[in-house]
Amino acid sequence: MKHKQSGKWSVLFVVTLVSFITNLDATIVVNGIPPLMEDLHLSLEMGMWTLTSFYITSTVFLLPSGRWSDMFGTKRIFLWGFALFTIATVLCGMAGSGTVLILARLLQGVGAAMAMAASTPILMKTFPPHELGRALGINNIAWVTGSLLGPVVGGALIGGFGWRYMFYAIVPLGILGLIAGVLILKESAELEKAKTDWPGLLTYGSGLTALLIVLSEAQAWGWASSRTLGLLAIGILLWIVFVIIEKKARHPLFDLGLLGYRDYTIGLGITASYCIGYFAVSILLTLYLQGTQNLSPLETGLMLIPLSVPQLFTAPIGGKLADRFGTTKMILLGSFLIGLAILLLGQLGTELSNAAVIIPLLIISAATGLSWPSLAKAVLSAAPQNQAGPASGVFWTVYNMCRAISQALVLVIIQWVAKSDVASQLLSGSKSDELNQSRDALIHASNVGFQLFAAFLALAILLGLSLLRPHEKRQESHTIHDKEKVGLE
Repeated sequence: MKHKQSGKWSVLFVVTLVSFITNLDATIVVNGIPPLMEDLHLSLEMGMWTLTSFYITSTVFLLPSGRWSDMFGTKRIFLWGFALFTIATVLCGMAGSGTVLILARLLQGVGAAMAMAASTPILMKTFPPHELGRALGINNIAWVTGSLLGPVVGGALIGGFGWRYMFYAIVPLGILGLIAGVLILKESAELEKAKTDWPGLLTYGSGLTALLIVLSEAQAWGWASSRTLGLLAIGILLWIVFVIIEKKARHPLFDLGLLGYRDYTIGLGITASYCIGYFAVSILLTLYLQGTQNLSPLETGLMLIPLSVPQLFTAPIGGKLADRFGTTKMILLGSFLIGLAILLLGQLGTELSNAAVIIPLLIISAATGLSWPSLAKAVLSAAPQNQAGPASGVFWTVYNMCRAISQALVLVIIQWVAKSDVASQLLSGSKSDELNQSRDALIHASNVGFQLFAAFLALAILLGLSLLRPHEKRQESHTIHDKEKVGLE
């Protein structure tokens, strides 16, 4: 029995290491954008694509990776994904151009999606139900800790050795995780016979990429240009074809039937609005702190610590409050506080005020701890229990997709309010008198950005209010919908 117990926690160690490393990498790269732009002579657009590219592939390959885990085994997909992520991380560090770095980041995203998609099934098969919550909680703490250490560790590495070491430093952890995974993890006993929805994967992924390219390049091309409108039309057409394919596919990438559950669909809308507003904060702040205040990556990382620490303490409290007052009220409270704090960040001036940055970040982090667990619980519990797997997959796909959209919208706002080439020169280390005068334009763009992203939290609140119907009515409509679905079948 003792041996079995130690085996469980060893498995948790391996899976948790992946959560830690992937989020560490995500937050390190945000802090490293200005230095790598300077070294590789990248425009702001190319610099932002080093971020966005990772989220495109990690989003697109998340659902099929879950299917591959059932088909080929969780251990195999986990290790293949982790190996690909580690190799791609080496390639990121070796990249000699923006194009090579973006291609390596695309590979990183595929590897991360494969490893993360296999992680939860591994834990579910390893831990009994009464211990699963504890295991998932520890895994979540590792995720937050990665966010916490990423900016600081990344800042120290970039300042001491250069931006390439923000990738190289992750490689030993990746090798450790691979060795531990080979030795500790056990393969799935039963494999399912299923097929990968390649047409759905291709149309969804291509449509998302087209949309993000439009957001990134439309300012340069012209919003009414044939290039912009043509690519936008292609993106929309691809997503229409995707919906048609998913309705007819025997093994669809997305179970569109889940959208028939009202509260689940509204919950996805709240998730989308919440994530678009939330994930813009660290990027806009990095551009402000390094581009207009000339802070080093390490100083920027230290300023971003308050965005992670409080939620370590408020998340456990948030769960208890959700049980007492309901998940919807916690979602509304958290969204309101995050939106208010983002509005406060929209008042930043030419002189750096530590309090004006730190206090809103503390509020955002504390409110995230209170509201995010409630949001995840509310969305996932709104779907039938026998569809928990597909519901979770769609939820995390929306989460990742909106993270990518958030980053693309940051670029749109910077291009719209301030000139993109001026922002690029400021962030790439140019310090001429003319550029020093243009700091005001980038500060103004950052403030406008914060104010606009706060509007997404307001939208999350409006959607959340529609979930405040009496529980009995929701339950009744749930039952009616289930009966209708059974009748159609």
